[in-house]
Amino acid sequence: MITIYHNPRCGKSRECLAFVENSNEEFEVIKYLETPLSYSKLIEIIGHLKIKPIELVRIKEPIWVEKFKNQSLSDTQIVQAMVDFPILIERPIAVKGNKAVIARPMEKIKEIL
Repeated sequence: MITIYHNPRCGKSRECLAFVENSNEEFEVIKYLETPLSYSKLIEIIGHLKIKPIELVRIKEPIWVEKFKNQSLSDTQIVQAMVDFPILIERPIAVKGNKAVIARPMEKIKEIL
């Protein structure tokens, strides 16, 4: 089963979802702006992605620029910022088992299919 953390307003996220819909894979969609991720869930996803928390942040997002840019934040603070402001989370994220990808470009989804 693939879990897609999806923002319907994002074209890349919609492309990823359409690609998975056309595959033979079972999937679930979590609209993470409507159902925010917990701190522990976000840590789990970051672990599956094998990245540092800052690599999951949309650093050009106005909230990041206004509130966090040029600050020296710990990983814990970065994750908490994404919990507090889910719009900061890069998308789409696709998770299958203990593997995950940020599906940008969309073809990266093939890495977990």
